Amino acid sequence: MTLNKLTYPDSKHFSSLMEDYLMEKDDLKKMYHRFPNLENFQDQIVEKQTEFLLKPETRDVLVKSVLNQYNNIDNAQNSLNNITLLKNENTFTITTGHQLNLFTGPLYFLYKIISVVNLCKKLKTAYPNYNFVPIYWMATEDHDFEEIQYFKFQGKKVVWNKDASGGVGRLSTEGLKDVLKIFQNELGVSINASEIIELFKTAYLENEDLATATRILAHQLFREDGLVIVDGDDRNLKSLMLSHFKDELINRTSYYKVSEVIDKWPTDYKVQVTPREINLFYLKDRLRERIVFENGQYNVVNTEISFSEKEILVELDQFPERFSPNVIMRPLYQETILPNLCYVGGGGEMAYWLELKEYFNSQKITFPILLMRNSALIISRKEHKKIQKLDLEIDDLFLKDYELDEKLTRKLSEIDIDFTVQKRHLQDQFKELYALVHKTDPSFKGAVAAQERKQIKGLEHLEKRLLKAQKRKLRDYLLRASDIQKQLFPNSSLQERQENFSSFYVEYGFELIKILKDNLDPLDLRFSVITLDS
Repeated sequence: MTLNKLTYPDSKHFSSLMEDYLMEKDDLKKMYHRFPNLENFQDQIVEKQTEFLLKPETRDVLVKSVLNQYNNIDNAQNSLNNITLLKNENTFTITTGHQLNLFTGPLYFLYKIISVVNLCKKLKTAYPNYNFVPIYWMATEDHDFEEIQYFKFQGKKVVWNKDASGGVGRLSTEGLKDVLKIFQNELGVSINASEIIELFKTAYLENEDLATATRILAHQLFREDGLVIVDGDDRNLKSLMLSHFKDELINRTSYYKVSEVIDKWPTDYKVQVTPREINLFYLKDRLRERIVFENGQYNVVNTEISFSEKEILVELDQFPERFSPNVIMRPLYQETILPNLCYVGGGGEMAYWLELKEYFNSQKITFPILLMRNSALIISRKEHKKIQKLDLEIDDLFLKDYELDEKLTRKLSEIDIDFTVQKRHLQDQFKELYALVHKTDPSFKGAVAAQERKQIKGLEHLEKRLLKAQKRKLRDYLLRASDIQKQLFPNSSLQERQENFSSFYVEYGFELIKILKDNLDPLDLRFSVITLDS
């Protein structure tokens, strides 16, 4: 196995906002609290500990609720030990969140959880007097079923066709037996394929709802690490948010605070999320719809449900579980109930978290350290052999397809296609002509400049024609290079955003996860290329 690293700008697949954040550009420093380096965690610990000392009941409610969520889960001792540790004032969490994608969805699901697991280990070494618990927050209340109903195995979509509404965590797993049959045909027959099938069966065929199935699957993959999986669709946990939910309904604080930040947002960056006036949904089985304030009433869109101000506050007190935060408020919910130090997420998540600091300040909740999850490209043995045979460099693989063609053509061409020397020589000659014009008749300067542009353009045209001719000559080689690039970057996107972990597990088994845990360093803010060459 070989490990290479690239900067995020060199990988060419991340936004300028994230690149600038990782470089600690001054313009962004007001948008976050502390940068993710090991030293900054000491102050974060002290601040979060002080916050939680003011609300001691929070740890008790958290532990009781999560222990209840772990009823009937086998082989969970490491996770149960970590849940119990959350009672202690010296225990803190490192958290990531993810949708309930079918069979984990994209490969980066693993990278997110491995990032929090490995960061907890690094923090325990650096700060041995404290405990650090890895958390996976399941997005059980999301209602965008179309985003989670499939995964890709070696480029082929495996889809769960189902009529769905409401929070996805409450969806029945009915119909997934048929999905497994289709998936099984693609997997073939091997020991690792059998393990994948067993993972799928245990999670989806032995549990009645998607939230439980996802918990079981994530637990099977990371139970050795004591991963604690939290479902926010929980009455007791939401009871800890009553004051914040009331503030949202009456004062619209999140809207005003986030809008103020967006008004001052640097023009170089895209605004990731725009807040609504009320950033809460109303949630029941098969129903999750926005709450809006219209004509003096609180209405649930697409329904006949309506409340006066007094009525909705009574509803909130009696049924806090019916109020579901959206993308603006969910981070506050998470950070209110967890003694959390750091949130680990992808580039898109980091972008909307950077909008939220002032809102957190208004609610007197400590803003977490924001850490980009690990990102990686896995190169299989077979792909590695092809790369070696083509004499490609790792950096070559990250070029745009036309850039790769041109670089390889220039590299392999038997003639020198780079006319830079000739252009420079031509420009030197015209410098002499400009000097002559200056001494004789300055009115000729325009004619000389036009002739210079014409001749430079002629050289450039010749260079392009020669390059095109050499590409035709090297066509077979360039096609093979293009094919390997397309395998590693399906749909011109990062592998981690397209393929499911099973695409690699079928060849490497559980060793895949061990390799990733051994080689992904959460505080090394570079892109990893993991070559499985042995």
